[in-house]
Amino acid sequence: MKTYDVIVVGAGHAGCEAALASARMGCDTLLFNINLDSMALMSCNPAIGGLGKGQIVKEVDALGGWMGRIADETACHFRVLNLSKGPAVQSSRCQCDKQLYRLAMKRVLEKQEHLFLRQGLVEELVVEDGRIRGILDNTGCFFGASAIVVTAGTFLDGVVHVGTSRQSAGRAGEIASIGLAENLRKLGFATGRMKTGTPPRIRASTIDFSVLERQDSDPEPRPFSFTTKRLREERLPSYFGATTEATARVIRENINLSPLYSGAIRGVAARYCPSLEDKVMRFSDKKSHPVVLEFEGLDTEEIYAKGLGNSLPPELQEQLVRSVPGLERAEIMRSAYAIEYDFVQPTQLLRTLETKQVRGLFMAGQTNGTSGYEEAAGQGLWAGINAALAVQKREPFVLDRADAYLGVMVDDLVTRGVDEPYRMFTSRAEYRLMLREDNAGFRLMRKGLDLGLITREQYEGLEERERRVREGIAELSSVKIQPDPETKKILEGMNTQPVKNSTTLYHLLKRPEVHCDNLKVFGVLADDPGEDVKRQIEIGAKYEGYIQRQQEEVQRFKSLEAKTIPAGMNYGAIPGLSRELVKKLADVQPVSVGQAKRIPGMTQAALSAVLIYAKKREAEEKTAGSSGKITEDAAVAHGESGP
Repeated sequence: MKTYDVIVVGAGHAGCEAALASARMGCDTLLFNINLDSMALMSCNPAIGGLGKGQIVKEVDALGGWMGRIADETACHFRVLNLSKGPAVQSSRCQCDKQLYRLAMKRVLEKQEHLFLRQGLVEELVVEDGRIRGILDNTGCFFGASAIVVTAGTFLDGVVHVGTSRQSAGRAGEIASIGLAENLRKLGFATGRMKTGTPPRIRASTIDFSVLERQDSDPEPRPFSFTTKRLREERLPSYFGATTEATARVIRENINLSPLYSGAIRGVAARYCPSLEDKVMRFSDKKSHPVVLEFEGLDTEEIYAKGLGNSLPPELQEQLVRSVPGLERAEIMRSAYAIEYDFVQPTQLLRTLETKQVRGLFMAGQTNGTSGYEEAAGQGLWAGINAALAVQKREPFVLDRADAYLGVMVDDLVTRGVDEPYRMFTSRAEYRLMLREDNAGFRLMRKGLDLGLITREQYEGLEERERRVREGIAELSSVKIQPDPETKKILEGMNTQPVKNSTTLYHLLKRPEVHCDNLKVFGVLADDPGEDVKRQIEIGAKYEGYIQRQQEEVQRFKSLEAKTIPAGMNYGAIPGLSRELVKKLADVQPVSVGQAKRIPGMTQAALSAVLIYAKKREAEEKTAGSSGKITEDAAVAHGESGP
């Protein structure tokens, strides 16, 4: 068979981004999927984005990925979450037509140069002398490659549970990947089991929407992608309801039939997204729980019943659904189910998402213990880029926690590992005021250009926006207003207090009630620079002090990241370290002082011992004094004490 530069195993959201990135960077790439008709399938909710996730989609787009573009093309409901709060925690979300999304991504994949698609089941990774050589499929055919990206999703030894029924499956109706799961264990990877689930799909014509609260799309939606010029006009509403005491009674009286409580499921579920059984049993004081009904597409009767996820037998699921006001006559088209599957502990990965024990082997998505389309797409793009760079013998691509939400996610995974499905939240990002949705392009598009995933024309568009931001700030900073009667009258019209002294319009813009459009009355911004530009100017003015303080925090963070720790340290030889920390340090193999500090359980005394040992080793290797190397003073400078 033909040998490829890169092979991607699995065409979910991670696999699609990995394959497209690799191919667009010039690598002959083969994308395997068990069923080519289910590539980019939205297995669970028909939505892209959300709190913390919208930032990831914007960053993927800024680097040249495709999720944002396809979401914009197929979306039929848009919302900006946390709009009443500050820009650091605002996140975009859209509902898509899930079949249109799948077909649109399939079209992009099929047309991509250097990308080859193949339907098949990968059974084994072929490894020689610690390096990946290729894969064997279930027919015994060998496909060679210099790099492989595994993005198996929930398919690694996946098992679907509905009541007492237990079936091997990657998701309902699709076969599991059992051979590959066994192969990964044989190769020595530490794996675990996780659990997720999906709610029932209900027939729209059997729902009484009149008793439910309707939520329409934002009237002027913001697209995810900077490439989007026009959004489709079709819109679909969402509806809100709630469970009742009758719902809880169905669950309490039949909890022994839930595989979550019978012991049939061993996989760890996410605390932040519990099933309805968990909500009822763990929060018995709650009289009801929210239910959100979302259309799965423009031309389908299927409704996604968010909040009703469970794994009870079908006959009980019907009782449960019909206990919700508005759903008394509802027909279930697809039953809810739980699924458990294997994942690989991500502390076994380098920051490039390449595995430590097999060179050329990368992993992304739920294989790494994450949850969500967006987290998967971000990792897929990251792994696909690094797989291509490795083949081309170029420097790896890595972002840190101050660069992007993507950097936060990857650092969390490879440094902390996971004990439940990992999901991105804005609270995970220490520097979230600087990692906003609105500035993703300004932060990352240059990197996308350097990788060959952003065109020169696209980047010039960004430069033009940057120029307009600078010019707008300069113009507002150059125009002063005086505390005279005319100005007082204008400011009263803006519902803001009069000025007491001469001040610039840029300083006036710091007031919460003043916006760029208000200032046009003073003869500025005559040529409207555009909503994106005005948003950047306003945020820069209103949050200037906060941003400056965060920039200072970033500089301190960067100084710790710049102090490297030698590879291959024998942590067992360091006096004063607990066995637990020795194991964690050996597993993670931190590359910097900053990363070492973020290892769970790390103490100041332990870090000091590591720094002193590293300095001693460097001295022995006669490399002390080189740029970024650790010195004994580093321990003192950052408040560390001796062991």
